[in-house]
Formats: sequence, C-alpha cells, structure tokens
Amino acid sequence: MKIIECIVRPSKVAAIQRSLSGYGVRGMTLTNVLGCGSQKGITEFYRGYSITNDFFIKTKIELLVADEVVHYLVEVINTIANTGEPGDGKVFISNIENAVRIRSFECGNMVI
Repeated sequence: MKIIECIVRPSKVAAIQRSLSGYGVRGMTLTNVLGCGSQKGITEFYRGYSITNDFFIKTKIELLVADEVVHYLVEVINTIANTGEPGDGKVFISNIENAVRIRSFECGNMVI
C-alpha cells in the first residue's frame, strides 16, 4: 500500500476527485493548508502601508491506494493540476506498512 499526498490549487480539487473516482478511488482526505515556495508573494497596500503575504491557500489531498495503481493516479493528478505556472503543487508518495479499519478491524488492502 502507498499513500499519495499532494498539495494542489483549491480550484483543481473537484476535477481531480471526479477523475480519480473513475479509477476506483472511493475516498480521500482533504485539508486546507497554507504554503510557500517558488510562487511569489502578494503585496497589498492598506492605509499607506505595504503588506506582503508569502503564504498561499492550497489543498492537501491524501489517498491510500494499492501499489499497482500509484503510477496511473499520479499521472491523473499531474495532468489535471498542471497549469505550467509556479504554485501548481507537489505529489509525495510513501509506503504504508499497514492500515486497520476501526469499524470492522479489517487490515491491509481490504481497507482501501
């Protein structure tokens, strides 16, 4: 099992979710996050003062998936999230040793 964690623009989340459901992804966890990176900050002026905000609102998507579908799902995410501009996001893939469904005590791939 793997966990795919991706940080994307909030405007891309609905399209990513629709496409992933076509590949059998039944659930995901979404978290609103703030981040900074290569995307330039925004400078605004308020009552004569300049205020720079270097943090941007992004959405973190977490998916628990079987090893054999990771490549396809990452390709789908990259295709949809890519605008070619700084701030498109990142995808992280990590191994999961085990998972347990609390309700039924099922373990491993049965949890996915």
